[in-house]
Amino acid sequence: MKIYVDADACPVKEIIIQIALTKNIPVYLVKSYAHFSTQKDPDGVTSIYVDSDREAADYRILSMLHSGDIVITQDYGLASLALEKKANVLHHKGFMYTEENIDYLLEVRYQHAQARKKKLKTKGPKPLTQEDKDQFKHAFIELLAKM
Repeated sequence: MKIYVDADACPVKEIIIQIALTKNIPVYLVKSYAHFSTQKDPDGVTSIYVDSDREAADYRILSMLHSGDIVITQDYGLASLALEKKANVLHHKGFMYTEENIDYLLEVRYQHAQARKKKLKTKGPKPLTQEDKDQFKHAFIELLAKM
């Protein structure tokens, strides 16, 4: 089992790394060169840099992903494709993407995109709270315990 993080905008990287390393699970932080850092990754963590193209990180994650791996992302499209590969997919606010909820999430994303094309105002995501981080940590620990 490996953990792949859609890392460009992931606000819970430190939580993921801290927990995964205590369980000796390798973590791959996939991010664009726009987020390049010379900071050395801890043992067990690998930063993988991709072009800044819109879906480059998604394609890279999918190319490495195997059944039973874990993906952390807020991208519904990536989540959908990872579910097809039988991965476990978790949002940074602590909810699991499932075959039961992904179609609804994709539909809502589509409706918001259509509204924005018509210059209608849509709500963006709410700011991440400490409660959200705690919920993620709990869900992540629970997911790892099941595996």
